[in-house]
Amino acid sequence: MSPVHRLLVRVLPLLLGALLAGCGAPAARDAAEGDVREAVAAWSRTPPARLAGIPLEGWAYEVSAVRRDGERATARAELSYRLTGYDTAPAGSAREVLLSRDGADGGRWRVTGDRAAPGAPPQLWDQGPVEAVEGAHALVLGVGQSPQTLSAVAAEAERAVPAAGAAWPGAWAGRVVVLVPGSLERMAELLGRPAAEYRGMGAVTTGRVGAAKAPADRVVVNPEGWAELSAAGRGVVLTHEVTHVATRAATTARTPLWLSEGFADWAAYRGGTTTARQAAPALGRAVRRGELPAALPDDGAFAFGGDPEALARAYEGAWLACRLIAAKWGDATLVRLYERAGREPLATALEETIGGDLPGLTLAWQAGLREELGGE
Repeated sequence: MSPVHRLLVRVLPLLLGALLAGCGAPAARDAAEGDVREAVAAWSRTPPARLAGIPLEGWAYEVSAVRRDGERATARAELSYRLTGYDTAPAGSAREVLLSRDGADGGRWRVTGDRAAPGAPPQLWDQGPVEAVEGAHALVLGVGQSPQTLSAVAAEAERAVPAAGAAWPGAWAGRVVVLVPGSLERMAELLGRPAAEYRGMGAVTTGRVGAAKAPADRVVVNPEGWAELSAAGRGVVLTHEVTHVATRAATTARTPLWLSEGFADWAAYRGGTTTARQAAPALGRAVRRGELPAALPDDGAFAFGGDPEALARAYEGAWLACRLIAAKWGDATLVRLYERAGREPLATALEETIGGDLPGLTLAWQAGLREELGGE
């Protein structure tokens, strides 16, 4: 055997072993990742015990990526679920599932916990055990609240849903989900925004505008703002937010905020005895100072976190605009304007409903402000 042949005999097995080892490494990694995925799938078949009593269906985690660090692993996953009887499509939540392995000798992976993925807002149950109160029209879920508080919120929701339905005859579920976290800060966490934006507010609504097939909106209560409201004020706030739920599918990026916010307040005050002076104190003060608004409030006027007095004037002015339309042209005309404004230019919607234009509506609105809010 020549020296070259002897060299090949010694080298080829080493090369072959290296190639086989190189081919086997990805397979080993894939097997470990598969074990992690299987562990997540087995663990996620049943909702956690802290959600007992909540009507859930379709609870599932879909793993998109796995990161291992020795005997620990983190699986990035999308949680999907439905609240039975409320969600028409799965709700989603970006999550991280934490796992560990039982020993260093290749034991089985087990889930040790899960949390919101970085940058994603938490779910209500991440903040503690969830209590549920369900009625004919509403499901109220709370964390860190007394049973009396949750029952009181549920009672208001039971009244708000029929009131919103009477104002909005269009198709909607006629049911609402209300979340009551333990504090303003916890509320802000759920919404992924600074707490200062919601200070002094009673509640807000989350959801996708113009979406016929989407998870149900969630009305999120600010417990601190809620506690400061009168009984009548709580009814107005919750009916306002439930009206946003009712009109969600008809609301699009085209819909001006003065119309969507004003309509929600119109629904909340509709049928009551509240006067313009009682419900529009900030705007009344401005009008009596000689500061009559030159135009209906633009979308920027409704931004959270700004001047609270200016924000109050925007909401009050929007309500009085919708109140004027309903009084002058009828409730049904206001509803048709809302429906049309979500799918065509506002100028067209106004012409086809009230037979006028925005400048004409603005002049009539300004005249109403002077009449109802002016003087001493």
